[in-house]
Amino acid sequence: MSRRALTLLVAGFMVLALGVVGALMKVPYVVLSPGPTENTIGEVDKKPVISITDRQTYPTDGALSLVTVAYQGGPGSRIDLMTALRGWLDPNVAVVPEETIFPESRTAKQVEEENTVEMANSQDSATAAALTELGITYGTAVTVVTTEKGQPADGKLLKGDEINAIDGKKVTDTEMVQGTVRGLKAGTDVVFNVTRGKETLDVTVKTTQGDQGRSKVGLSMQAKYKFPFKVSISVGDVGGPSAGLMFALGIMDKLTPGSMTGGKSIAGTGTITPAGEVGPIGGIAQKMVGAKKAGATVFFAPADNCAEALKSVPDGLRLVKAETLHQAARALESIRAGKTDLPACTPR
Repeated sequence: MSRRALTLLVAGFMVLALGVVGALMKVPYVVLSPGPTENTIGEVDKKPVISITDRQTYPTDGALSLVTVAYQGGPGSRIDLMTALRGWLDPNVAVVPEETIFPESRTAKQVEEENTVEMANSQDSATAAALTELGITYGTAVTVVTTEKGQPADGKLLKGDEINAIDGKKVTDTEMVQGTVRGLKAGTDVVFNVTRGKETLDVTVKTTQGDQGRSKVGLSMQAKYKFPFKVSISVGDVGGPSAGLMFALGIMDKLTPGSMTGGKSIAGTGTITPAGEVGPIGGIAQKMVGAKKAGATVFFAPADNCAEALKSVPDGLRLVKAETLHQAARALESIRAGKTDLPACTPR
């Protein structure tokens, strides 16, 4: 073999080796792809996704499906460059920087734990929103989650305390408590009426100076709902708050006579507040692809996601804007009636 041929052979081998090494190199990106869908009025592992006890329920039909996004990568399990390249070439997949999913300040485990908590809160908010829409009354309890060490509430208000009133005014939600405290001058005594175990007592706490000149006592709270009947939701290993809208619609469907879907396969996404406001989510493009693959013909998208959704909505999937639970429920009525004047997504 000539020296020239040998040189070319060695050079080619080195290029190939570098290519292989480069393709296997770990990169700080996450691949987002369409995840599984679950019918909120159906079953998972032969168990109802939504179970309601101590209240009459009605048969349902069709599907009101939540949609998810699957991901590859993240701290401790980074993808290789070849996987990222394949993702960039796939129109149904998104490749995003790792820190957009896993902020540097939090570990992958912490993110997963936060998603689990958000899912639980989403289920409570969805139940509250559904009952509000149906005119079914329920109670709300504001409880103490934590107190900041060294702050006025530390050692005076305890985890699990249920706050009944503040300065003699009945507590309705966490925002009411925060607003009352912030409206006082630093150094002012504020009286919390709380239930602690079986005891009800008044606890006096002095406000202190907080951020932006607003008073605080160093208190973290959580709203807990007192529903007149039990609503249980089970979807397996799914986290995050984005299924709120579909949970709420599923609960409404089970609590009302007749089928809200008219037998059609409907999917959607969006966070939900107890008042029924629908909020934006991530991964809308991948969620629409998952919905289409699952057989959905209509997709509810939060208003704030409409512009993005319009760019990648799959053929055969009708996009319907959902700003509130009420709007989504009325849209389902129109779909059942065969009407075409549905709330439409428009580019901004």
